Amino acid sequence: MRYEGDEFDGLEDFNIEFADPGGRSALRAASKSNPRNLPCPNCEAPNRLTPSDRAKGYQCNSCADELERGGY
Repeated sequence: MRYEGDEFDGLEDFNIEFADPGGRSALRAASKSNPRNLPCPNCEAPNRLTPSDRAKGYQCNSCADELERGGY
């Protein structure tokens, strides 16, 4: 079911939108129009983020996990 203002429509779209649906990562799924071709802004590891991830201000999963454990 789609509600006004929703970015996606149901669980099927949710599974496509995220790289690890139901997992711990908030990173978006890679696709032809959203390739995983950008480095992490923190550790500078290559090919960690998509343009959608960058637009949302995300970092790679390793850096996010480290920050959650109290690192940085």
